[in-house]
Amino acid sequence: MMEITQLRRNPRIMRDIFEAELAQLGDNLVQLSVKVHEAIVNAGEALLTADVARAQQVITADDAIDELAREADDRAVLLLAQQAPVATDLRIVVSALRMSATLERMGDLAQHIAQVARRAYPSKAVPEDLTPVFSALQDASVRLAKRLTRLLETRDIAEANAIERDDDIIDDLHQDTFAALLGSHWEGTAQETIDITLVGRYYERFGDHGVSIARRVIYLVTGTDTQHV
Repeated sequence: MMEITQLRRNPRIMRDIFEAELAQLGDNLVQLSVKVHEAIVNAGEALLTADVARAQQVITADDAIDELAREADDRAVLLLAQQAPVATDLRIVVSALRMSATLERMGDLAQHIAQVARRAYPSKAVPEDLTPVFSALQDASVRLAKRLTRLLETRDIAEANAIERDDDIIDDLHQDTFAALLGSHWEGTAQETIDITLVGRYYERFGDHGVSIARRVIYLVTGTDTQHV
């Protein structure tokens, strides 16, 4: 008890402890982002190639993403309770809590894509004529997820801006899926129509969540709130 009291009376030591915990929280977010990147890579491959084993891998691995998110949240809550941060420090911890939740949702979206691939097996969920559109959606989403990890590692605003551009590409491709479904040449079954609608939406939301994190990092680095721009 005496040692704890002495530590609390030494602001420098307490600051060092806080910064070490904050750094670990940042590492937790990077680890979570890496797992999300792996999930979207594998989910897209499963979708485009009807690889049911890879689809199941994504579905099972989502538990690890959830656990990492819980670890990040627990660390952030402890920092709030034990250190009572204010000003910039408080914004960092609260932002970490929100980014953890957003990354967990991105993992869920990758899992949903994998579930569509598994349900369609042994057929492909995406018809051949729409494969180019969904290949492009996959490429843009994988690129966005990879940039997200670099952004969390470096807080490089250039990466945040690039994530916004990738999301614009995803949004345009999402509109292309609607155009195909509503076009006179669409002859897919009811289940194919549902699957295309759902998967397109999952990719679109994946991109939106990436942008949400990018804008939070921009706010932390520059002080400019772009969340509602």
